[in-house]
Order: sequence, then structure tokens, then C-alpha cells
Amino acid sequence: MRHVRDVIRLKSAGMPSREIARRVGTAPSTVRLTIRRFEASGLSWPLPDDVTDTVLEARLFAKAGSGSRQGQRRLAEPDWAAVHRELKRKHVTLSILWEEYIAGEPGDFFSCRIFGNGLRFRR
Repeated sequence: MRHVRDVIRLKSAGMPSREIARRVGTAPSTVRLTIRRFEASGLSWPLPDDVTDTVLEARLFAKAGSGSRQGQRRLAEPDWAAVHRELKRKHVTLSILWEEYIAGEPGDFFSCRIFGNGLRFRR
């Protein structure tokens, strides 16, 4: 939960950032970032009555996104469940599966690392 109103209120009262952080229970860097965002938003304390918490957070954190930004992989990853099923079969090794993966994904220079990371996955 963000304590934006508390941070702004305490800062307008002249309190140092470290003391605000201690009272609110966040890091001093978070307090400084909140204050910078508030100053950049063009709002002033006390806030107008029509500024709700939702509006305030939208004004302060609009550029930061919702925090659920989806990444985009440039390389297709193998189906790890299928890889583990294949590894349980007789005479199947990781090196054979890797060669099959490389044949299907030409130009994939990072596949060794992808295969190494994916093997930690267990279903």
C-alpha cells in the first residue's frame, strides 16, 4: 500500500525524508521518488477535494505503468514438460534434445543457456 498522502503531508510540514521514511515504514529513496513525482505532477498541498486516492496515484504513477508489464521474448523456448518427459525415456540425452532444438531454431546462439536454465524447471 502506498502512503502517498502521508509522505506529501509530512514533507509539506518540513520534515526530512529520512524521518518521513521512518514514520511511514518505507525506504528513504521511495520517499524521495514519491516527492519528485508529486512535484513533477504539478499538484500542490493541500490537495483539492476532487483529487481522490485513485486520481492521485494515476497522476503520480501514470508513466511508471501498472507494474504488470509483459516481457517479450525474442527466442522461442522449448516445451519444458516435453523435454523432461523425453529425458525419462531410455537412450535420450540432453545433448540429443539440444541438437533437435537447434535444428528447429536456426541461428539461436543462446540455446545452451536456455537449456541450462530450463532444466531447473520441474513439473
